[in-house]
Amino acid sequence: MRITRTAGGRRRRAAVIATTGLTATALLLAGCSSDSSDSGKSDANGPITLTVSDYGQFGYKEAGLFAQYHKLHPNITVKEDTTADEKVYYPKLLQELNSGSGLSDVQGIEVGRIKEVVDTKANNFADLSKVINVDDWVSWKEKQATTSGGQVIGAGTDIGPMSLCYNTDLFKKAGLPTDRDKVAQKVAGGWSDYLALGEEYKKHAPAGTYFMDSASAMFNAVVSSNTQQYYDSSGQPVYKTSSSVKDGWKLASQAASEGLSHGLAQFDPPTWPPALRKNSVATVVCPAWMAGQISTNAGPANKDHWDITTAPGSSSANWGGSFLGVPKNGKHVAEASALVKWLTSPAQQAAVFKAIGAFPSNKKAYTLPEVKNAKLPYFNNAPVGKIYAQEASTIPAAVLGPKDADIKDAFSTQITNMEQRHTSSAKAWKDAINNIDKTVG
Repeated sequence: MRITRTAGGRRRRAAVIATTGLTATALLLAGCSSDSSDSGKSDANGPITLTVSDYGQFGYKEAGLFAQYHKLHPNITVKEDTTADEKVYYPKLLQELNSGSGLSDVQGIEVGRIKEVVDTKANNFADLSKVINVDDWVSWKEKQATTSGGQVIGAGTDIGPMSLCYNTDLFKKAGLPTDRDKVAQKVAGGWSDYLALGEEYKKHAPAGTYFMDSASAMFNAVVSSNTQQYYDSSGQPVYKTSSSVKDGWKLASQAASEGLSHGLAQFDPPTWPPALRKNSVATVVCPAWMAGQISTNAGPANKDHWDITTAPGSSSANWGGSFLGVPKNGKHVAEASALVKWLTSPAQQAAVFKAIGAFPSNKKAYTLPEVKNAKLPYFNNAPVGKIYAQEASTIPAAVLGPKDADIKDAFSTQITNMEQRHTSSAKAWKDAINNIDKTVG
């Protein structure tokens, strides 16, 4: 995705993925054929333009999907309006929902915002429950966009199943295993094992290198691998007492105090890309979309210096992902709904995965060659299709809250303060809680 960041992590650059089997074009044609009977239904006889508003990089242009849709439906032209930063996009979306004007035919919604939209803005969106088959998605994905009354306000696009990216060159120099299965065994017990591996790395680390780039990224992964995160099942905020938050904070504090983390703010242009280019980071917590960030910022000189294995522990985490919703007062609700169905169908999600590395949330895509056989040449041909699908199957059905994104940001900021300013864990925690209290109210 282009330069954008939210606590939910919807920031991504394209990852070059190699596959065997069907080509993207063949998959698109297959997907077009299977969906044409439904998506071809239109309540407009003349030419129409459908507008899609989103943020960052959804990958539709890169995968050629809008052009393909126009070939299937010559009377329909799709125009995309992309805001680089989701933090700029979302307040504008809320303003337009409140005023009832300015909305596009299709609107993107980030996973860190979906609960707030479901709870407070569902009446503004068309019900997609009769348009898509929610059982086609991983079980927890569409539940996130479903109201208590069964209305589905958004169709899932991508998800961010967690893995672990590691620098094989640095691991070898530090005397650690480089085989992805052996690395997976070293962290099989969970994130405590991950830090223990970091201690091993530190003993023989090449000068000027660190085990991880960011303790706040690890914190997010720890929290996201649990069902209860910042809210409980009744909708009450529990960020002060949640065991997952406390566990993540303890581990992040340890990483900061013991010098295991470089203390970088992920994606910060002056610091994070140079650290990757200079080979000064040994591991990065790696949702599916992160691989593109690493390969882009580390550069071609570091190709084959990286590999990917499964995330620590038996339960994976989801970091990132989005939905497409259709405002119900739009001029072309039927056509927009058909477009959303088509864009989120297996073949189209597989094409986006091939184009930019956004992993499908539609589980029927996992058996397609574009996904199942996917490998990343930059990462020693890591079998990411297999790894991400395996991780996706163990992601817990998390309880989401309306202010998840803001809460994550507050904790991340204070963890970075521990790393960069040497703020004590106690003070950083107090400052985070005070800021969150003001936000949540």
